[in-house]
Amino acid sequence: MMVESDRVVVELRLVGMTRPRTLPYTESDEANRLLAADGLALLIGMLLDQQFPMERAFYGPYLLQERLGEPLDAVRIAGWDPTELETVFRGPPAIHRYPGSMANRTQEVCRAVVERYGGRAETLWETAEDGAELLQRLIELPGFGVAKSRIFVGVLGRRMGVRPPGWEERAADWPSIADVESFDDVALLRQQKRDMRAARKA
Repeated sequence: MMVESDRVVVELRLVGMTRPRTLPYTESDEANRLLAADGLALLIGMLLDQQFPMERAFYGPYLLQERLGEPLDAVRIAGWDPTELETVFRGPPAIHRYPGSMANRTQEVCRAVVERYGGRAETLWETAEDGAELLQRLIELPGFGVAKSRIFVGVLGRRMGVRPPGWEERAADWPSIADVESFDDVALLRQQKRDMRAARKA
C-alpha cells in the first residue's frame, strides 16, 4: 500500500521526468538550459519579464549567474550587499531596463524563497497542494501580481510538467510565454500582444 509520503515522492519524481532540457525563451542555448534546470533562474526570469523584451528578460538569470561566478543561490543573493548587486545589474550590458529597482526586487524574491521555501525555488510549486495554492503562493511574491502569477502557472504546467489539481483554471487564458514552444514563437507572441493592446485602444 502506498502511504502519503510515498505518493508525494512519486509525484515529485514524475515532475522531474517531465521537465524539459531547455526552454526556448532566448537566443542562447546555455541560458535556455539554465531556465529549464534551475527553478530560481526561471523564477527570476519571470520577474524580469516586465517593461523589457521577453528574450532579454529570460536571458537575465544566465547573465546574473555569469557575473556572480557561481550557480544562482537564493541565500547568497538574499544576503548580498544591495549596492553591489545593483552594480552587477547595471553591467554593461544592463540585466534590465531598470537595473536598480529590479536588483532590489530580485533580492526581495530571493529573501522570500529563503524565508518560506528553505532557499529552494522549486519547493514553492512542488509542495503546492492544488492550483489555487500555487497561484496564491506566487501572488504573494514581491513583483508577482495576479497576471504574472497566472502566466507562471501556465509555464509550470505546460512547459515544466508541474500540474497540481486545478492548475489549468488558474493558468493565464491569454497568449503568454507559456505558449512558446520555439524561439520563433517569441516574435509571434510579441505581435499578438501588440494586436491585443491595439484592440483595447480601438
